[in-house]
Amino acid sequence: MATTTPPKPPTAPPPRDPPPRPARPSRGRFVRPLAVGALALVVLIVAFIVFSGGGNSTYKLEFAEGEQLVRGDQVQVGGVPVGSVTDIALTHDFKALVTINVNSSLVPLHAGTVAQVRVPSLSSVANRYIALSPGPNNAPALAAGAKLPASATRNVTDLDQLFNTLNPKTRKGLQQFIQGTAEQYVGAGKSLQGATEYFAPSLAATDHLFAELVRDQSTFTKFLVETAKAVTTIGARKNELSDLVENANTTFTAIGSEQSALARGLKLLPVTLRQGNRTFADLPSTFTALKKLVDASKPTVKPLTKLLTKLQPLLTTATPVVKSFAVSFNQPGPNNDLTDYVRALPQLAQALTSATPVNVQSLQESVPITAFFGPYSPDLQGTLREFGQTDAYYDANGHYARVGAVFPDFTLNGKNNLTPASVSQALAPLKSGQLRRCPGGATPPAADGSSPFTDSELLSCDPSQTP
Repeated sequence: MATTTPPKPPTAPPPRDPPPRPARPSRGRFVRPLAVGALALVVLIVAFIVFSGGGNSTYKLEFAEGEQLVRGDQVQVGGVPVGSVTDIALTHDFKALVTINVNSSLVPLHAGTVAQVRVPSLSSVANRYIALSPGPNNAPALAAGAKLPASATRNVTDLDQLFNTLNPKTRKGLQQFIQGTAEQYVGAGKSLQGATEYFAPSLAATDHLFAELVRDQSTFTKFLVETAKAVTTIGARKNELSDLVENANTTFTAIGSEQSALARGLKLLPVTLRQGNRTFADLPSTFTALKKLVDASKPTVKPLTKLLTKLQPLLTTATPVVKSFAVSFNQPGPNNDLTDYVRALPQLAQALTSATPVNVQSLQESVPITAFFGPYSPDLQGTLREFGQTDAYYDANGHYARVGAVFPDFTLNGKNNLTPASVSQALAPLKSGQLRRCPGGATPPAADGSSPFTDSELLSCDPSQTP
């Protein structure tokens, strides 16, 4: 193959030297020392960050057991790594003393911090990490190198320990549930294969969801920390959680035993929903009428407030009375309150009617006779109350006076002088022969005409017989 060499360009004349310029002072001797100094400063800063740990602090955690922790295991807060395990030692009382290094973003720790060993998955028994639940910021700060006692640490909760909290009946039910789930997918391989085609879109949507969640790192970190605290609190209540699972099992068993009632309720649910729909459709008119009622009631609110304010002392005073009244109607035990008495009245009436018909008839026939004495009850009561009263209960000799008769021993003459009264004059005000006084006739007639009482002249008494 023949080749040709391209012609060489014509030789250019040699360049001429530029004209000389005036000399300037050189700056190289100032720039180079400055650059070297800046580089040394950067190296010192990097060395300080690397060798000083960037403000990290170490703390010691005392665990009852080592829980298969190794050097280099992570220290996390809410799932976010904040440090690592640097050393594990054995104390004199055979406890594990774990030294951790915590990043400067979390130090100093505060009193109330809780550390717990956790397992991120069941794929291995050796992948442990320490989950920290920092104490409140207003608590006293823990100095670097401080030790958290065993009371502030929690050991890992294995899955076997969780299953051991369940009783044999619950474990048997869980085993049957797993076996039933396996039987559910027997022969459904094609359907399950078709469902797997949606895994990729689901994962993409899940990735988008988590991207939105972690967009605000500070808020997400706080959420994880608070969630870790909540999970730690729940983990500390394992006994109550076990009781909850057992009671839930009992509840679902009871619900399952009522399948017929549940089916009947589901059958009636559409009718209930339709009735509820009609009820909600009538609500606007009801609210309109209710608004009119409220508008009409507004003027009475202020007087009602005054009434309730004045009624409060009455209610306070009446509360013990009503309580005692309620006790009289409803007393624990048989045959000791008014309710039991009222319940016994029909039986008592039936027994009296059948056992003593003659007595019942005599009582019915005696009503017109005894009705005559009813209006004289006030007079009889006054007689019993005022009989034997005098100005003083004890006389001058210290004797108790029960009856004291008072007679007019003196009278006024025409010159307003007291003169001894004769027997006829002393007995002149007294009246005799008043054997048919009406009720209230023992005192002078009242100004309103209410006494003496004649019961519209139905009583066989003489209203003129008065003192």
